[in-house]
Amino acid sequence: MSPAVVVLLLIAGLSEALGRLLPVIARRSGTSRSVVAGLLLTGAVVEGTVFALWPLTAWSLAQLVQPAPPPDVVVPAWTPGQLAPLVLAAVLAFPLLGPLLHLLLLVAVGAGLAGPLGAATGLGWWAAAGCVAVAGLGLALAVEAVRRMVGTIGATGAAEPQP
Repeated sequence: MSPAVVVLLLIAGLSEALGRLLPVIARRSGTSRSVVAGLLLTGAVVEGTVFALWPLTAWSLAQLVQPAPPPDVVVPAWTPGQLAPLVLAAVLAFPLLGPLLHLLLLVAVGAGLAGPLGAATGLGWWAAAGCVAVAGLGLALAVEAVRRMVGTIGATGAAEPQP
């Protein structure tokens, strides 16, 4: 992975984390800056990692659909050109700025990822797009489950009386 891709993944992750955390932080007025910074940094790394795993997860699903890849196969990876719309989509994760536009941009990024995946695996575009969609949905559901679990633990921990 090139340094430009890593930086764009971190920016996309930070932006996604900001979009998810700011509404929660706005409701809690007593949150310290160090806790917010820690949550943002952790969220940026987690979201960036999920974005980085998207092509690899789609590749793994494509291998399940077509177990015999063509010779001289290169696993599809992010390029800066593919990540630029993802960074924009992450910026638009803010709930009031356009969840529908956020979803449409993620679909466009996934469609852009389907072409290289289809070429690398020999699958048709629609089958590759299905693998990309299932991979993206699976990763999103996994992250959402972890988010809810952490939120529940955080809310439960905050409700306990301090000695």
